[in-house]
Amino acid sequence: MNESYEHLIRIIKQRRSIFPASYLSKEIPEELLLQVLESANYAPTHKLSQPWRFTVLTGAAKTRLGEELGRIYKETIPEERFMQKKYDGFAVKTSQAAAIIAIGVQFHPDKLPEWEELASVACAVQNMALTAESLSLGGYWSSPPLIAHLGDFLDLGSDEKCYGLFYLGYHQEESRSANRTPMTEKIRWMKE
Repeated sequence: MNESYEHLIRIIKQRRSIFPASYLSKEIPEELLLQVLESANYAPTHKLSQPWRFTVLTGAAKTRLGEELGRIYKETIPEERFMQKKYDGFAVKTSQAAAIIAIGVQFHPDKLPEWEELASVACAVQNMALTAESLSLGGYWSSPPLIAHLGDFLDLGSDEKCYGLFYLGYHQEESRSANRTPMTEKIRWMKE
């Protein structure tokens, strides 16, 4: 096999979601964060709309995000369903990450359907996850319903929307095998 393919497929197969509870208390240098983000910029994009928009939160901004998520949770959840543990968890989770990247989409309704923009952003996030893996960083794309209320906090434009939070951190998790069914069960060949 070709060496580039072997290297790429190894990274693809090793990539796992590594959750903030597993992160070490160690900052990620800005240069590495930029490498992760730069790889996102090479995702497929129809009509070169490049719809991905990212907000990087580190330091006190992570604390503010945790507080904001808690506030939104408290304001939007019915009182009888409120759970203190969940409320407290927002601050804990955001403090465990070395960096959090808010995943945004800038839509171009005059050019493209929404699903194409979302597909491009998902490809960009996959590039980020693979790059994080190659840099020995753990990554996790979280998309709680509360992100729909982060527009003001993230200063999003009227044509932008948040589709998740990508948590990053160093970790010491052991590599584990992917839980996937065989690809042959998901392919249908049409030859005539």
